[in-house]
Amino acid sequence: MKYMNNQIDGAVRILNEGGIVIFPTDTAFGIGCRMDNKESVKRLFSIRKRPENQATPVLFNNLEMMKEYLLDISKEVKEKLMDKYWPGALTIIFPCKTDKVFNLIRGNSNNMGVRIPDNDKLISIIEKLGVGILGPSANFHGKPTPYYFEDLDPKLVRLVDYVVEGECRLKDVSTVIDVSVKPWQIRREGAVKLNL
Repeated sequence: MKYMNNQIDGAVRILNEGGIVIFPTDTAFGIGCRMDNKESVKRLFSIRKRPENQATPVLFNNLEMMKEYLLDISKEVKEKLMDKYWPGALTIIFPCKTDKVFNLIRGNSNNMGVRIPDNDKLISIIEKLGVGILGPSANFHGKPTPYYFEDLDPKLVRLVDYVVEGECRLKDVSTVIDVSVKPWQIRREGAVKLNL
């Protein structure tokens, strides 16, 4: 147990210093940094070779932390999606406060994809950090999603500052739903099966 706590504290320290960390989520291995550190966000995009117009999801540990960045959470979204599927493998795209969320994270749009992952280690990291972290999968853009520790590309591992070990329970990508449009649109099918 001590080892696990050391990993959590180690990850928090590196993230607070502006570093990039690879970590397990409930779905796949993710790669992230503090969402409020512009240089770290730029570096993350550069490391992953991700196109700058492609938004990246942000992971939070609770709704309160998230509300600071989102424009509005309707009762319908809360009851039908958040209460039902969080913590879990559902990414929800909301209109966000563009002055509080860097353009890179939003992919030049006015929206941000968010989720609360179902992974205790990751939740502890975000809780101690006190701010959301970016959560794209830990791969180079266009390469396979890593579901196992062994799947991580050694070249990518060498470019980051810290790796948290662990297991991804679901081994499937998150489902992505966009609630910034009416009717809501499923942008990606994944671990959560939605019946809209």
